[in-house]
Amino acid sequence: MPGKLSVIIPVYNERRTLEEVLGRVARAPMEKEVIVVDDGSDDGTREILKRLAKNAGPSDRLRIVFHERNQGKGAAVRTGIAQATGDWILIQDADLEYDPQDYPALLAPLLAGRADVVYGSRFLDGAGRTRYLQHYLANRFLTFVSNLMTRQNLSDMETGYKVFRREVLVGIRLRSNRFEIEPEITVKLTRQGYRIHEIPISYNSRSYREGKKITWVDGLKALWALFRYRFFS
Repeated sequence: MPGKLSVIIPVYNERRTLEEVLGRVARAPMEKEVIVVDDGSDDGTREILKRLAKNAGPSDRLRIVFHERNQGKGAAVRTGIAQATGDWILIQDADLEYDPQDYPALLAPLLAGRADVVYGSRFLDGAGRTRYLQHYLANRFLTFVSNLMTRQNLSDMETGYKVFRREVLVGIRLRSNRFEIEPEITVKLTRQGYRIHEIPISYNSRSYREGKKITWVDGLKALWALFRYRFFS
């Protein structure tokens, strides 16, 4: 693959899955740097990251940034973007819901010049891979509202798998601190005329007992973010 991939991994209390995710990312077959942003974890995640940082060699291309207090996924993503030096920037959650084996497929439309941004869709092939019905319905509703506002035809605006040409992502000013960063990104990409391409991805939804964090409150905030960044920003 021509160029380098920057993988941004926002982390908050993911000690059970973090090392497995990092191992899978490391095995993805392309040149890359990995930027982990710990967002004030208090479950032992920080100690794992400090050990990994101490043992990492130059060839690992692992960079770890610590937030002293929890600020939210959006804040961690923005910190990661500021650290990224790659030609392509990908956001990777620290749980095991999204599989780095999908990296080549996500990058293919960018490398072919068919897109500026690629979204990995959990619903494009009709599988609807979510554990909870309320999450499925909320995602479909938010995507529907987003499409109305942006005139896009997306199937999964809320996906956590997004990969960008570097100049696209650093060229938009992001403000959101929490999960509402997803609709903010979509609205601002659309307003600047960037081409968004979707591909189907594998997805292994986890339960709240396993550490899932998003709630109905985040859905309301995402809805407000769509209106805010479409009409008032």
